[in-house]
Amino acid sequence: MCGVIGILKEENVQYDIALALQSIQHRGQDSCGLATKDKKKFFLEKEDGLVASVFNHKTLADFKGSIGMGHVRYPTMGSAGKVNAQPFFEKQPGIFLTHNGNIINYHDLRKQFLEKSLYLTSSCDVEPVLYVLAEELMKLRQYGHTTEDLAVALKETYKRVRGAFTLVGIMYLDGEDTLFACRDPYGIRPGVWGEQNGNFMVASESVAMEMTGFDYRGDIPHGSLMVFKKDKKPVTIEIDKKEHHPCIFEYIYFARPDSIISGHSVYDTRLVLGRMLADKIKRKGIEVDVVIPVPDTARPSATAIAEELNVPVRDGFIKNRYSGRTFIMPSQYDREFAMRLKHNTIEGEFKDKRVLIVDDSIVRGTTTKHIVSLVGKSQPKELHIGIFSPPVYYPCYYGIDISRQHELIARKYKEYYAEGPDVFEKKMAHFTGADSLTYLDISDVQKSLGQPVCSACFDGHYPLPLREDEQKSIEDDRDEYQKN
Repeated sequence: MCGVIGILKEENVQYDIALALQSIQHRGQDSCGLATKDKKKFFLEKEDGLVASVFNHKTLADFKGSIGMGHVRYPTMGSAGKVNAQPFFEKQPGIFLTHNGNIINYHDLRKQFLEKSLYLTSSCDVEPVLYVLAEELMKLRQYGHTTEDLAVALKETYKRVRGAFTLVGIMYLDGEDTLFACRDPYGIRPGVWGEQNGNFMVASESVAMEMTGFDYRGDIPHGSLMVFKKDKKPVTIEIDKKEHHPCIFEYIYFARPDSIISGHSVYDTRLVLGRMLADKIKRKGIEVDVVIPVPDTARPSATAIAEELNVPVRDGFIKNRYSGRTFIMPSQYDREFAMRLKHNTIEGEFKDKRVLIVDDSIVRGTTTKHIVSLVGKSQPKELHIGIFSPPVYYPCYYGIDISRQHELIARKYKEYYAEGPDVFEKKMAHFTGADSLTYLDISDVQKSLGQPVCSACFDGHYPLPLREDEQKSIEDDRDEYQKN
């Protein structure tokens, strides 16, 4: 999962890009990059680290131009480090390209280029997409490309590239600098656009527009290309459109609560999920004195649960805001080290009380077990856990770094998972050390947006089917990454 930004406006676009990137820093903390174009000059800087530490006023002053893009990266394909940071640039015909998502046939594409003696400079999966697109454009003409050329080239690219993605690019089209964006046929990964007095912006989340004064206009249509030119109405061209399946994990964990994705408020969706979980907790006859969210993602759902159970919601955890998001850290060692820094408890909110801790998900089980151990020192009377998502039982191959079955804690209890939710939840409660553990049912999650969703990590139904060799190549890629 990564975050992308593209802006077309007046001069010095780099300052708005840097600000927008900071608003979506939660989507990637490994590396960041920024690119701008000023007439025939191209500017690009990529580096390991957070946006604020890489791009300050001094470094931003070196950029020029009225069109640009930015990226924050959390690796789900290839290794970490500057060499894999985005955006990427192809000098013929002059394209900047960046993306959020996963290209599931990346290793096939890489092999195809090697057979042509074309060598990639990174292990980032957007690089071969850029070369495919450039190759298709150059087949059409050598110079003076048009919007129609881009649409034709993308249609051919979509035939060769498989995955869940939102692409953002910059190139010279129809005689002027142009910003473009497109999404995969199923719209699994998010992408939105906004406007500001003839200027345009595209982003992974709408919150980036609020930070920079752009008015949110809606989604980049899935399976479609949007082309933006200054002071002109955007052009939308359908490329390859299937039934829309936005990723439900965006709403559960990744996106900021103040964002709108696929027309749905992330905050409101978390409230809905919380109410659904409260109903299940009531049916199980669990009684509690207080509801305490694991910060920060769980706050809206915890509030809704507390309202439904008619008990107070309290801040029992104090979060170290400089510890980062442990889920998206590169290795288990990094996650465990950061986890020890991440939370501390307010003892009085737990001691001698029946406590319901609310969290968004359990993936590897490490965080949940640590939290229960931490809370145990405060001596609660009872300790219950509520998870406003189902068990993560299947890998994600679409851009979330849970692509290996053996790292999923639910898989380690698969014999109990097959026996039904009650048996499985009891075993998971025993694993964590809690008195009870309640997951949200998959049927509730699938109803939460009122439309089809990608919930493959919960139910194993992948909107874009993968071949066995594609699954294995992604799993092997992540295994190799963990070793390094």
